[in-house]
Amino acid sequence: MACPLDQAIGLLVAIFHKYSGQEGDKNTLSKSELKELIQKELTIGAKLQDAEIAKLMDDLDRNKDQVVNFQEYVTFLGALAMIYNDVLRG
Repeated sequence: MACPLDQAIGLLVAIFHKYSGQEGDKNTLSKSELKELIQKELTIGAKLQDAEIAKLMDDLDRNKDQVVNFQEYVTFLGALAMIYNDVLRG
């Protein structure tokens, strides 16, 4: 039986692959794929404006290849985890 952390990591990977490759490379997220992931998988996603998501995409796309690869996605998740930690700690 998988431990909770194993399950959480598996879910993060599965969510990436649920959205990646709909428009091209199955190992990257296009701008529209990232937007859909954010809007459907994060509570705050529905509140973000297109310009905010575009800025996020630009910030995440470190190598400027116009897609978010898995490493860039994991960096995003790390930043989110830091925000959640700050909120929970008050």
